[in-house]
Amino acid sequence: MSIGVSANRLELLQIARAVAAEKSIDESIVIEAIEEAIQKAARSRYGAENDIRAKIDPKTGELSLTRNMTVVEEVENESQELTLADAQKIDKTAEIGTVFSDELPPIEFGRVASQTAKQVITQKVREAERQRQFDEYKDRVGEIVNGIVKRVEYGNVIIDLGRAEGIIRRADGIPRENLQNNERVRAYIYDVREEVRGPQIFLSRAHPDFMAALFAQEVPEVYEGIIEIPSVARDPGSRAKIAVISNDGSIDPVGACVGMRGSRVQAVVSELAGEKIDIIPWSDDPATFIVNALQPAEVAKVVLDEEDQRIEVVVPDEQLSLAIGRRGQNVRLASQLTGWSIDILTEEEESERRQKEFAERTQLFIAALDVDEVIAQLLATEGFTDVEEIAYVDLGEIAVIEGFDEDTAEEIQARARDYLERLAAEQDAKRKELGVEDDVLEIEGVELAMAVKFGENDVKTVDDLAGLVTDDLRGWFETKNGERVREPGILEEFNLSAEDAEMMIMRARVAAGWISEEDLPQPEVEETEAELEGEDAFDVSNMDLAELEAEAEALGLDLDEAAEAEKEAD
Repeated sequence: MSIGVSANRLELLQIARAVAAEKSIDESIVIEAIEEAIQKAARSRYGAENDIRAKIDPKTGELSLTRNMTVVEEVENESQELTLADAQKIDKTAEIGTVFSDELPPIEFGRVASQTAKQVITQKVREAERQRQFDEYKDRVGEIVNGIVKRVEYGNVIIDLGRAEGIIRRADGIPRENLQNNERVRAYIYDVREEVRGPQIFLSRAHPDFMAALFAQEVPEVYEGIIEIPSVARDPGSRAKIAVISNDGSIDPVGACVGMRGSRVQAVVSELAGEKIDIIPWSDDPATFIVNALQPAEVAKVVLDEEDQRIEVVVPDEQLSLAIGRRGQNVRLASQLTGWSIDILTEEEESERRQKEFAERTQLFIAALDVDEVIAQLLATEGFTDVEEIAYVDLGEIAVIEGFDEDTAEEIQARARDYLERLAAEQDAKRKELGVEDDVLEIEGVELAMAVKFGENDVKTVDDLAGLVTDDLRGWFETKNGERVREPGILEEFNLSAEDAEMMIMRARVAAGWISEEDLPQPEVEETEAELEGEDAFDVSNMDLAELEAEAEALGLDLDEAAEAEKEAD
């Protein structure tokens, strides 16, 4: 072994170690890449059909080059396989699966072979580096990382994270924030994905959770879990709302996040290019939380529709612009923060709407009951909203109205019922005209007015009704151009609950033969212990032991159980 060869071997190991250290990958991966490159070059020299293996000793750098032949039952490739008979001529102990290795002399790398080897090693090292990056960052989603701006390409910012690169895409950056090369920056890891071009680490400075993570860094109580951040809504670079709640009654969550003279919140504001932050106390009462979220506007009244997650907020006239905010920013962020759709009205608008509804009810009562305006207004003032309510309410509730007596109440109820009968006859005629089958009316929960609506929407048979979904009846929300828009359902005006709408459709499916009665949702019934025991239940509270024993014996209970029952009764 010459000195020159030893030096080359040591140099080979040094190169492998240097590459491994530079790329932060395991040295064995680099050595494997070199082995594969030598194998490829050797196959081009000795023939690609041969099974040639290269092995480098990781301690000495010694290179061994061998050609392998495997013993098989039937030879398919003479360059890599041999029969058992031929193998036993070489070694009598050979058996199926035995591998014979012949050493090959070292090869000289020509220009083409060197270039090929370099490409193989580069590719292998790059793949190993990408895998290392993915493995290192895949579990770090949700963390804040520090990096240096490496370059800006078409609005996308490439960040050097030290051992990897991340990207802040145009949509994930803060608008109007101009990051420069070599500028140090903090960002939030929100996704790590393996793609064709390698692992991609997606960073964001606009993500709502970036703000929450910044508060966790600046506010010890948030980091320790004493204060929680249930939700965040941001208009990046402009304004944000963050909801906070304390698990310790002695700690004010808003004050803790603001800090002494605003020092803590100001640190977050500075990191986010001056973004204004409203810190909102969270509440499990939706109305209270939404009122808080609309700060700094003052709210006079709220009306909730919990089923549709919608709330109507009434504010003083002078507070309207503040509640809505510039370009609707305040109400939009409050809606994002709370998860509720928010409709804002001024007190004047609400008053006008109430007056309009009152006038509409008055006109309805005048036309339906054939009464004068004063009587119609009295009925509307008392809170009656429709003719059906008047027709079937307890007579006394009408008779107690000032200026009414029992005879007047009876007359009004009679007229209300006559009106409903006429209306039902008209609706039934229209239902038939629209082609809605009688079977549809037999579905529990379906009213004549609903059947008319079905006909107007081309739902004419039980099968048509059975093929609908709950949203078809009740309506649904869609996001169009960034706005949440309500799409009305067939029975929108009837204010069906989700459960009632689902049950109506399920009953139609039973009638259509699609499912059986057993498939219908069963109502939850809470049974008392006595109801569960049925006839075996008896009252022991006033029995002496003799009576208890006799009753127990009649019911097939033993005496110990009877005595225990008396003990419990006492």
